[in-house]
Amino acid sequence: MSAVRFKLAWLYPLPLIFIFISLLIGPSQQLSAWDYSLWFVQWIFGTTYYDAQQFQLMQNIVLNVRLPRILLTFMVGAALATAGNGLQALFRNPLVDSYVLGISSGAAFGAALALSLSWLSPNLSAFIFGVCAVALTYLFAYQKHESQASLVMVILSGMIVSGLFLAGLTIIQYLSDPFKLQAIVQWTMGNLHQASWEKVQYAILPICIALAGLYAMRWRLNLMALGAEEAQAVGVNPKWEQLLLIVLVTLCTSTSVAAAGIISLYGLFMPHIVRMLVGPDHRYSIPANMLLGGSFLLLIDNCSRVLLSFEIPIGIFTMLLGAPFFLLLMKTQRTHWA
Repeated sequence: MSAVRFKLAWLYPLPLIFIFISLLIGPSQQLSAWDYSLWFVQWIFGTTYYDAQQFQLMQNIVLNVRLPRILLTFMVGAALATAGNGLQALFRNPLVDSYVLGISSGAAFGAALALSLSWLSPNLSAFIFGVCAVALTYLFAYQKHESQASLVMVILSGMIVSGLFLAGLTIIQYLSDPFKLQAIVQWTMGNLHQASWEKVQYAILPICIALAGLYAMRWRLNLMALGAEEAQAVGVNPKWEQLLLIVLVTLCTSTSVAAAGIISLYGLFMPHIVRMLVGPDHRYSIPANMLLGGSFLLLIDNCSRVLLSFEIPIGIFTMLLGAPFFLLLMKTQRTHWA
């Protein structure tokens, strides 16, 4: 077994370990992780540590409060990390993530619009406006005399589109009534404390479809990272591959934004951590981003729940972690795309 495959092999049990640990800990002041460990023993082996009422209360906390949040957090972390990895391969640039194309801003505007109007589906609205953001970015970046939009033009256009949708998001916040405004503001900071089985149900199918598509394209990403001409030389149509990749990334990002709000910088710095562990080969980095991306966001969410007496929004937490890490990486590694 190669060194890279060995590193990837020990990542596979990591999600189960983090999910189990996350079920045991929380902001409860009366019940500790040890209490919930005894509850698991009683639930599995039928021993008696708690009476029926206490057992039922703990079961409700574990299965209906913590478990949906844990599953949603893991899916969102895996989706954002893998989407960031795919975009960095597409543009052959380690500074690219879903915000560059305006996907996150467009999805945020769509989800906020749905929250303010009530009758729209946040997931569908986020996906539609995420696609609109990508289309506008490419429309602004496209030059008639060039065969394809240049990277610089795409990045500049993405910044403009992001600014437009963020302005729209601000207008929605300004016009919303106080109750909806509070929900929108909390959601824009990364909102996982309102996770429920309903959110898990509408997020799991699009995220799984998108992740399965990105996993199936993992070897093609190696070709796309070499450039359009090299990809064409081995029989890959780069235009269709790019279009499919952008659709899958948009599905990942828009569903994550609709379900959990804006989680800043995660799709930017997480692929770097994965590349430092398993290397740039997308055959290994794509599954590693799924496993480690979901697990690491669970770790961040656990810290946001238990470090202080109040919960820190996870979007703020990822910004506080991601910004200094990325600055340190830029200073020490001087990363260049290979």
